[in-house]
Amino acid sequence: MSTFATDLPINDLKAKTDHIFRRKRALSFGLPGLVILYLVYVFFAFEVPGLAERANWENGRTLVSDSYSYRTHVTRDNRNGQVSVAIEGERKGAYPDGAAPEWVALGETTVIDLEDGHIVRFGPQAVEYDIPGYGTVRATPSRSAGVQAELPTAEVPDWINMSKNRLAITTPAGRLTVTRNRAEVFRYFKGWELFWFTLDSPYHGQSFSQLMGRAASGEATEIFDDFWTNKMWRHQDVAWAIFETLLMAFLGTLGAGMIALPLAFLATRNFNPFGTVRFATRRIFDFVRGVDALIWTVVLARAFGPGPLTGALAILVTDTGTFGKIFSEALENVDQKQIEGVQSTGANAPQKYRFGVIPQITPVLLSQLLYFLESNTRSATVIGAITGGGIGLLLTQAIITQKDWEEVAYYIVLIILMVMLMDWFSGWLRKRLIQGGPPKARKQRDPQAKPLMLP
Repeated sequence: MSTFATDLPINDLKAKTDHIFRRKRALSFGLPGLVILYLVYVFFAFEVPGLAERANWENGRTLVSDSYSYRTHVTRDNRNGQVSVAIEGERKGAYPDGAAPEWVALGETTVIDLEDGHIVRFGPQAVEYDIPGYGTVRATPSRSAGVQAELPTAEVPDWINMSKNRLAITTPAGRLTVTRNRAEVFRYFKGWELFWFTLDSPYHGQSFSQLMGRAASGEATEIFDDFWTNKMWRHQDVAWAIFETLLMAFLGTLGAGMIALPLAFLATRNFNPFGTVRFATRRIFDFVRGVDALIWTVVLARAFGPGPLTGALAILVTDTGTFGKIFSEALENVDQKQIEGVQSTGANAPQKYRFGVIPQITPVLLSQLLYFLESNTRSATVIGAITGGGIGLLLTQAIITQKDWEEVAYYIVLIILMVMLMDWFSGWLRKRLIQGGPPKARKQRDPQAKPLMLP
């Protein structure tokens, strides 16, 4: 609050009051103006106007649709005429020789029904695509002349991309690609195909009631084993990767707490009278927490090699500095009277710390440890992508391939569920350890019981 002498002349007093109001008015309008100027600078410095122009919305829609759908590939080798059908084009999802889904009719001329009048034919010499409302597109691949395409009209639509050696047609029903060596049809379906069982499993294509019936007849172990060892979705590897991620977060957080607690006593004024030691300890805390965990991950990976243990060490080093600062501030605010009370009972130094200090900082200790355990669960996902461990590694591999975005969606869903589970668990454990368990119900007095009379 601004104060000034009131024994000044009335004109000087009025001038000084006007000056104070002008300054406050300038601050009231000046600070929002500076914020607006900064936002305008950010708007142009980061090229926000050109963001919409650079964005490829078609690729975005494709990625989103791939996250909840899958492709079935029908491929013909133009060199020998052999036709193969595979889900996502992988060998692990390939149909056996001579087998195909019902919308593919194998033969000398393979007919692929994409529905709604869209028909693709793999003939002995040419590939034809009947497109409703447009006509038939014919492509003749050869190793000498490339791909010779014949269109119904002279004008090439936007959804047809053609060159000397390649023809690509993209319609809502599917996609056809023809090159010198092969012709391939993609058809999209919603869902995560082969999530439960692969094509070579005896349980593929069976309903839930059929599976329950076979499980009740004694095949429960075989059903679970086929699901657990799924070669397409690798549930066993994914479960182990999640365990590695949780293990990195747990070891790093717990190890940092165990190291930071004794060092925090060296950084407090009321437990360490040596100023040089306090200063050195605090600077060590600043150094290790000033470098981000990702930087420590890269450094430690060079020293110890990739693996989950390297990620746990990176979390440990970073959180040691953070915990050291938090614990030292909590120690500086402890009640000295409680410590003096314990000391007055004849307690030695370890007992004084055990019964006079630790109980006071236990709520802060536990709440911070549990919060960082939850936070480090997310950090361990990113760190695992660098060190080569955990669910982060699988997520990075799926993103790099840019092929199976339904796997990316699967891993992201698992990461979100893992974080939600850790959030619930840390909240439940924090409540049990800090606030105690639920209050016990008080035993009601029996109104018919007779009072005990002492002689």
